[in-house]
Amino acid sequence: MMGWLGFASRQSDRTSARMEIPLFPLNAVLFPGGVLPLRIFEQRYLDMAAACMKEERPFGVCLIVSGDETGAVAEPHPVGTLARITDWEMEQLGILQVTTRGEQRFRIVDKAVGPDNLWRAVVEIIANDSPLPFPAERQRLLPLLRRIAGEVGPGRIPEPRHYDDAEWVGYRITEILPVQNLAKQKLLELEDPISSLENLEKFLDQRQLLD
Repeated sequence: MMGWLGFASRQSDRTSARMEIPLFPLNAVLFPGGVLPLRIFEQRYLDMAAACMKEERPFGVCLIVSGDETGAVAEPHPVGTLARITDWEMEQLGILQVTTRGEQRFRIVDKAVGPDNLWRAVVEIIANDSPLPFPAERQRLLPLLRRIAGEVGPGRIPEPRHYDDAEWVGYRITEILPVQNLAKQKLLELEDPISSLENLEKFLDQRQLLD
């Protein structure tokens, strides 16, 4: 089955450890190594964030399938990314500003809504292969990414920057693509970084975004 940008929406069999985490369904897609700032004000997520910081544990960010970020619990996509809080501040009582960093991807095995109206899930971590070298034939992608990284700074694309890592480059370009979140979700689920880069180059070429 082909998805957005011509990518096959194939899932991987590469899985490893299981863990139990709280879930934060959002209208956003977080990629491994990416940065996602959040403004938290609902009590269930304030409690979740406090517990994660105290216990130094991540929570799961998943794109919403149906529902909204606030109010009644939303249905999450089954594949998401672990998010770890790296910075926080509370300038106003009851409103927590946090910065999160994406870690490993995961697949939901089982989930349930608790009495606090918060999803808790057993997830299976999607194991990463060894980094794949960035292919020489996709060098046209790098000037665009380097230029954007220079414009947005380390707050958005942290250092170190792994321009020699095919998967890292693919994730960073996907984050900045002018496409819908569902397209980014399908890219998150892909397992072939080299093919992803080829399709990203075609997509950007069609929109005359490459030199």
